[in-house]
Amino acid sequence: MNRFILPAFAAIIGIGIATAPAVRAGELWRATGLEQPESALFDAANNRIIVSNISGNPGEADGNGYLSLLSLDGKTVTQHWTDGMDAPKGMAIAGGRLYVADITKIRVVDLASGRLIASIAVPNAVFLNDMTSDQTGKVYVSDMLADTIYRIDGDKPELFARDALLASPNGVFADGDRLIVASWGKGIKADFSTAEPGGLLAIDLATRKITPLPGAQNFADLDGVVAIGDAIYATAYMTGTLYRYKAGGTPEAVAHFKPGSADIGTDGKSILYVPLMGEGEVAALKLD
Repeated sequence: MNRFILPAFAAIIGIGIATAPAVRAGELWRATGLEQPESALFDAANNRIIVSNISGNPGEADGNGYLSLLSLDGKTVTQHWTDGMDAPKGMAIAGGRLYVADITKIRVVDLASGRLIASIAVPNAVFLNDMTSDQTGKVYVSDMLADTIYRIDGDKPELFARDALLASPNGVFADGDRLIVASWGKGIKADFSTAEPGGLLAIDLATRKITPLPGAQNFADLDGVVAIGDAIYATAYMTGTLYRYKAGGTPEAVAHFKPGSADIGTDGKSILYVPLMGEGEVAALKLD
């Protein structure tokens, strides 16, 4: 684990945020009272939103992390739905189970009860971050500090992609026969800025070929990503910017928050769920 980057990352979450302007255009609601919410996942089968709370240093195995449940109108249903985690981040649903990235492990939660039923160690993992599941039920997780993406089939992790082109992969989203990747950028420094900002990539799920998306390179240190229809939405954690990208165009800033916008979720139709780590909130946005 990088001893300089992770404490700096924790400091970014809590310092200098209050002075940044926030724009709330298009917001439906904000859920408050969360503790460093890193990911917000729409659970369609149960009509709810699952939120991962880091509640501490993002890279420290301190046992403080937990999951919360929100209703679709932003009310807290259960603050501590699943305890016993360290610094939970991205999540994915497959086969009636919830998979949660937790530093170097994947936590497996029973989706019906919220009970933590297993922990899958990922050999050589450094800083597991976002997760997604494809149409066949396979789960993918990014390792941001190792230029790596793993695939989990049931309870077996395997190397899916490792390449410098991934440039600190953070957000991942399975979109049909491809995996969309939002990269933080190359040369991460102690303050979590980069020598070269990140961009959007696609990985063919069958061939594993990595393709940078045209017009969407080197524009921001990206965190979360989702696709809705022909548009890709991605957050830039350091600036709090929400971007929209369509093939043939360039990324367009469509909303601004305080720094700390992380792994976004969606209902797959017209709503985005944006975790705001520094504010302890999740914002729901209605898309145009």
